Amino acid sequence: MMLEDVPAVHALDMLSFKLPWPERSFRFEVSENAAGRCWVATAEVYGVPRIIAMLVLWLVLDEAHIATVAVHPDFRRCGIGNRIVLESLAAAYAEGARRAFLEVREGNTNAQEMYHKFGFKATGRRLHYYLDTNEDAILMTLDLRDVLFGQKYSVSSEGGVCGCC
Repeated sequence: MMLEDVPAVHALDMLSFKLPWPERSFRFEVSENAAGRCWVATAEVYGVPRIIAMLVLWLVLDEAHIATVAVHPDFRRCGIGNRIVLESLAAAYAEGARRAFLEVREGNTNAQEMYHKFGFKATGRRLHYYLDTNEDAILMTLDLRDVLFGQKYSVSSEGGVCGCC
């Protein structure tokens, strides 16, 4: 993700979540947060490049925390979410991360299903985490060696992720 991507990323965030991040938060992640690792996935739609997915990850020492991830509704269930998560985790691993964490709405079973496929395990609960509904967040944890060097997903010799889509 680059600074010029922020308006499109923010629009995707607003389309995807009840409590979207302010645009200034994405600007901060891209330009000021040393721990921030920001990703986008693009596709050509009628010959015009368009951002179809985004992810913000925080890298702190040996831990990667997926702060937010979204795929445009027109492109969901196509493997793009898998790909952007795996690419970001592989890059975090290359920078020294060995574990990954994230929070997901208790009611977001589609996202939980995707994370379980990677090997994320529910390890906690954050009570009343989401202000709009008072819904709990499920804290999920992953040992990155499990997903990046396991049988289902692997890092190719070129450093990319293969076998995810």
